[in-house]
Amino acid sequence: MFFNVLKAKDLVSYEKDQFEKNVLLTNNDSILSAIALKKDAIIDTHTSTRDAAVYVIDGEIELHFDAEKFKIEKGEILMFKKNKEHKVVALKNSKFFLIKI
Repeated sequence: MFFNVLKAKDLVSYEKDQFEKNVLLTNNDSILSAIALKKDAIIDTHTSTRDAAVYVIDGEIELHFDAEKFKIEKGEILMFKKNKEHKVVALKNSKFFLIKI
């Protein structure tokens, strides 16, 4: 069995860089990562090879899919299918979980 209690807000910080990623768990093709982005930082356009969910721990981000934008705030989750090109923009200093399945 694997048990570990973690404080989500302490898993990553935006003190050093515009972007920080901490891979917390992997299992076969599934990955759980914690990500921090400073305000106005951008994760450039890319495509996920797995279905994914983004859960905002703190702050506010925007995900851009083609012509659609989704603003996600603290406590909200956005799920999307693999092979969807997108980019991420931090509207505030933000921390979020990225779950790829």
